[in-house]
Amino acid sequence: MYHPTVARLTYRALLGRRRAAILFALPALLLIISAVIRVMTGADDETATTVLGGFALATMVPLIGVVAGTGAIGPEIDDGSVVYLLAKPIKRPTIVFTKLIVAIGVTVAFSAIPTLVAGFILNGNSQQIAVAYAVAAAVASIAYSAVFLLLGTVTRHAVVAGLVYALVWETLFGSLIPGARTLSVQQWSLALAQKIGAEGAISSDVGLPLALVLLIGVTVAATWYAGRKLRTLTLAGEE
Repeated sequence: MYHPTVARLTYRALLGRRRAAILFALPALLLIISAVIRVMTGADDETATTVLGGFALATMVPLIGVVAGTGAIGPEIDDGSVVYLLAKPIKRPTIVFTKLIVAIGVTVAFSAIPTLVAGFILNGNSQQIAVAYAVAAAVASIAYSAVFLLLGTVTRHAVVAGLVYALVWETLFGSLIPGARTLSVQQWSLALAQKIGAEGAISSDVGLPLALVLLIGVTVAATWYAGRKLRTLTLAGEE
């Protein structure tokens, strides 16, 4: 299910000059903000929760997911180079799964690790806040990567659609409309963070059992459908 050559090509595409600049910029901004806040206000659990929840998990993680998830396959479909890949004797599910693994790895590396470091800077992992948000960022990275990889296979405007979901649905509607939070990857990952952190330190609008079911379900369904769409794309190209 994992093809090293496909993985290598995908890593090269994701870590190209333009995308790498975006991938490095957001974590760097988080670390700078965290350092400045720590110097100005000292260690504070509430401030750490606000920064890690409001910027890292709510903004940085989905944006990096958009870049990595859509960038893993979208550009190849847009410029037609995916035809050369599909012409190789590689199973379509293997292509999708390999690209998903790469997208997850990149998203976790550029979101979960900086979130952990930022948490230690902000409050030294008091009440397990740094670890909790880092785990939440890693789990959210998996779901975001699958969803945005799917978008890359179904629309040529995957980046725009991903940004609309990340910024409008997750950030805007998720903060204003209580019912929308149940369908939010951010809230699902927060349920796990709530379990890891000290009692009362972190809260989520979704229970942990439901959150785990939704995270797994969305990831599996998005990956399966992306493989199906890629198979359909192959047939269309052959015709």
